Amino acid sequence: MQLEFKNEPFTNFRLPENKEAFQKALDKVESEMGREYDLIIGGERIKTDKKSKSINPSNTAQVVGVVSQADQALAEKAIQVAYETFDSWRKVEPQARSRYLFKAAAILRRRKHEFSAWLVKEAGKSWPEADADTAEAIDFMEYYAHQMDKLAQRHPLTRIPGEDNELYYIPLGVGIVIPPWNFPLAIMAGMTTAALVCGNTVVLKPASTTPIIAAKFMEILEDAGVPAGVVNFVPGSGGEIGDYLVEHPLTRFISFTGSRDVGLRINELAAKPRKGQKWIKRLVAEMGGKDSIIVDNDCDLEAAAQAIVASAFGFSGQKCSACSRAIVHQDVYDQVLNRVTELTKALTVGDVVNPEFYTGPVVDDKAYNKILEYIEIGKQEGKLMAGGEKGPEGGYFIKPTVIADLDPEARLMQEEIFGPVVGFTKAKDFDHALEIGNNTEYGLTGSVFSRNRAHLEKARSEFHVGNLYFNRKCTGALVGVHPFGGFNMSGTDSKAGGPDYLLLFTQAKSVSELL
Repeated sequence: MQLEFKNEPFTNFRLPENKEAFQKALDKVESEMGREYDLIIGGERIKTDKKSKSINPSNTAQVVGVVSQADQALAEKAIQVAYETFDSWRKVEPQARSRYLFKAAAILRRRKHEFSAWLVKEAGKSWPEADADTAEAIDFMEYYAHQMDKLAQRHPLTRIPGEDNELYYIPLGVGIVIPPWNFPLAIMAGMTTAALVCGNTVVLKPASTTPIIAAKFMEILEDAGVPAGVVNFVPGSGGEIGDYLVEHPLTRFISFTGSRDVGLRINELAAKPRKGQKWIKRLVAEMGGKDSIIVDNDCDLEAAAQAIVASAFGFSGQKCSACSRAIVHQDVYDQVLNRVTELTKALTVGDVVNPEFYTGPVVDDKAYNKILEYIEIGKQEGKLMAGGEKGPEGGYFIKPTVIADLDPEARLMQEEIFGPVVGFTKAKDFDHALEIGNNTEYGLTGSVFSRNRAHLEKARSEFHVGNLYFNRKCTGALVGVHPFGGFNMSGTDSKAGGPDYLLLFTQAKSVSELL
């Protein structure tokens, strides 16, 4: 066990030995394509008649795996098992719970390339993007283990004569964890292990497009010795079991990462008390963004252009932190737009099992069709500079797209697309750029490129986003370094990977004894 937290280093794929090791992991994963995966409730593996296929978005003819689907009866069983297990799990010493996470992180580190290979196959991530996802999962577990150790220490309170006073952080109860498909290992692992290290039990409903990675993660928890019933693996459709789990009177909290619309629905359902419910349910939600990079007229224009391209098109723009809006000072607008267009046209798109491709597919047919529809809207609203069309056949490929000269109120500048599309708009001056930056209902990430200290300080106080970056890209938050979560319709500002995150899964109990 480390004495202090350190981020997991990324793999250097330029080294031949690393490239060879990753290829072996891909071969191993390839040999396991199409296997079936069961529900896991209280340690019991359960097959159901209803199945769902997970498809490789880079090669839609390939089935990654087949997963049993839960109905409401099995969802009920999972909650009851989690509720019963909570009585014993909450009594496990916090430091002992932390050790489960340190152990799980060590196992994942040993299987790092294997899990990254699953991310390539099931989520369509490039080698570096998959490697970063796995590293982040390791980081989340180790960071939350360290944070639990700190939270379990005696907390200093103001002392008065004749009393002994203490503050404890105790677990909440049964949590429903609903992770996203875009970081199907890192965010799923972080949400799940943060809840359990605090002494809660979990019903894990994985994303419907990436359930195999979650099923494989259950192997790690079992290998680490996490007791049966602490985490219950319950794949199923939102319509079939999602609302049921959220509304259940034994559900104490819901941890959700996903779209604005689904998050708001969960918030609405969770707010209504049900018969037999003893508490106000807690919602921890991260719901996306419409993120901007502002480029001032006094900055490194090449760095700004590189950051826009990296932030917009890494993992085909399928990050809640992705740059989908470039807000550029009129003095340098043409220079930045032309350079971004040039860089974008040079990007390679294809099956990311081949490391030569920069970016891969979007996740499924629904995303594919939605993004193509938005591109057509963008062609009407602005000027197409790059991309704007489908990529290679055989997968859900879309060429990275740049659309210029957009009105700040255009749909392409306001609505979350979640794909490889970036819109450009011109700002009259820096104040105008900030005004545009704040004109959406979201508030997740943002970036400002400027050498003007007064402008940076103004953005520090007035650019209303949860994660603000200066002179760097707006993606790539690191656990412990950039606590992550946004304002407005971007969610409850959870600050995942930060020192306050575990407080969301606990409640404070004050105990005073007269001496």
